[in-house]
Amino acid sequence: QVQLVESGGGWVQAGGSLRLSCGAFVRTFGIYAMGWFRQAPGKEREFVATISRGGSTTSYADSVKGRFTISRDNANTVYLQMNSLKPEDTAVYYCASRQGLITQDRQRYDYWGQGTQVTVSS
Repeated sequence: QVQLVESGGGWVQAGGSLRLSCGAFVRTFGIYAMGWFRQAPGKEREFVATISRGGSTTSYADSVKGRFTISRDNANTVYLQMNSLKPEDTAVYYCASRQGLITQDRQRYDYWGQGTQVTVSS
């Protein structure tokens, strides 16, 4: 069982930055690939970024490439640094974990956090 807790969401003006954190309460954090997803009102949950177990491999959605950076540390935390935010980035952001390789497919993630709201005003 893996418990994930997101934090760092909030309100920001367009062009601003936020850093999201996701703490994983599990003894074997290093065996899990981690991902960030988001869901805007009335839309499906969509992939944002993912990072491999060791942190050496990452993948991003085209819509955030060059603006967002995913990273992880050895203290059971994964981060999402979000720069140059746009109003269309407004959504609830979720972190998720899975054993195995990284993937953009949300169906392949086993554990999810409760989400944190990000609101970007124009």
